[in-house]
Amino acid sequence: MSLKEHFTLLAAYNQSMNTKVYEAASRLDKKELTKDRGAFFGSVFGTLNHILVGDIIWLKRFSSHPSCMSSLREVVNLPNPSSLDQILFEDFTALSEQRSWLDCQIICWVDELTETDLDLLLSYHNTKGISANKRFSSLVLHFFNHQTHHRGQVSALLSQAAEDIGVTDLLALIPEEACV
Repeated sequence: MSLKEHFTLLAAYNQSMNTKVYEAASRLDKKELTKDRGAFFGSVFGTLNHILVGDIIWLKRFSSHPSCMSSLREVVNLPNPSSLDQILFEDFTALSEQRSWLDCQIICWVDELTETDLDLLLSYHNTKGISANKRFSSLVLHFFNHQTHHRGQVSALLSQAAEDIGVTDLLALIPEEACV
């Protein structure tokens, strides 16, 4: 499986898991959704906002890559997050709609990537203004890993609120292959 195929799988996994997480979170009332449960971003709601913030920051960085300028054009027009713990949306429905829209943007973006694109370097500045120059494929992997890490936290927080999101393993999306 090529890097591109791996990222296509991770984009599908991202969308599938976000759908499951948001469906479970939608069953919580506002008090339970925003209850500080001791996670790094406090609540289910705070953590979901952080994942969206991180995605927007990274996708805006990726948009400077020559191969991504058109596929991420709409993402570039989003406001820049001001901090990693910014609450982008106070309303869960609006947050959920933005998540769904962004997941579609991610799918389209990954579909347009090529193996050659993934092998190039990307120069960017982190949130503290420090410059970096790293292999694009490694940054894309980090992008998906960051989402998975924080969705794992959300899964635990939802479990504390007696909401089960079901199977979360990537393995569930990997298709069976015939033995040769």
